[in-house]
Amino acid sequence: MKPFVRHIVKILPGLLLFSLSAAAFSADRYITVASTTSTENSGLFDYLLPVFSEASGIEVRVVAVGTGKAIKMAELGDADVLLVHHKPSELAFVEQGYGVKRHDVMYNDFVIVGPQHDPAGVAGTLDTNQVLQKIAQSSSTFVSRGDDSGTHKKEMSLWESAGIQGSGFSGDWYRETGSGMGATLNVASGVNAYTLTDRATWLKFSNRGQLKILMEGDPPLFNQYGVILVNDGLHTHIKTADGNTFINWLLSERGQSAINTYAIDGHQAFFANANRS
Repeated sequence: MKPFVRHIVKILPGLLLFSLSAAAFSADRYITVASTTSTENSGLFDYLLPVFSEASGIEVRVVAVGTGKAIKMAELGDADVLLVHHKPSELAFVEQGYGVKRHDVMYNDFVIVGPQHDPAGVAGTLDTNQVLQKIAQSSSTFVSRGDDSGTHKKEMSLWESAGIQGSGFSGDWYRETGSGMGATLNVASGVNAYTLTDRATWLKFSNRGQLKILMEGDPPLFNQYGVILVNDGLHTHIKTADGNTFINWLLSERGQSAINTYAIDGHQAFFANANRS
């Protein structure tokens, strides 16, 4: 065998080992994102994440739970990035030192859906307070997530603004599922009840039965999403570099464009509004 050929044969096993090691390293490059059921149930992540992973080589593993549970996960260091939709809780998360910085990333809105026969007579009412007051006054069944999610927190603030303690009627006309948005919509559909839902999950939801949108467009129904890097000063295992890569991509022109492009049955589901300054 010629010396040059013998040299190539000798280094091939090393090259093969290096190649396998590099592949294994690449496969292990991932971040964990604690997020809400709405971003998962709407199909947004199924659309966005392959685009990001192809561009960055970073896999994103999403744990989709209610906002309250997602925040608790991040506080414990069980996620690298937090992406949820209850700004007061997000700001508190950062102020308490659990997160590095909060960024607006996108928004949509909440809607109130209910049975087509509309027993509370809320159709055409333009004020959310009046809608909730009519539901309570008529003792019409309302299904709540009751799970400390961003949607549940929004619902609680809306009842408070309407001067009603909805949960005080728990077990009567007010029903709590303790479940995600999809499961709660299934319950509402099954019993022909009113409920509050984010629009993206509603657009994706197929088991509507007799339910339809009865209230939308009121400013208090605005639904802002924020993204936060978990503080590696508290949890040294946080993947800060890759987490920042993901956040910066979401806030970039390409990421924001991808968010705006995602549609469900021809309807834009989220609206990018990152402040990149």
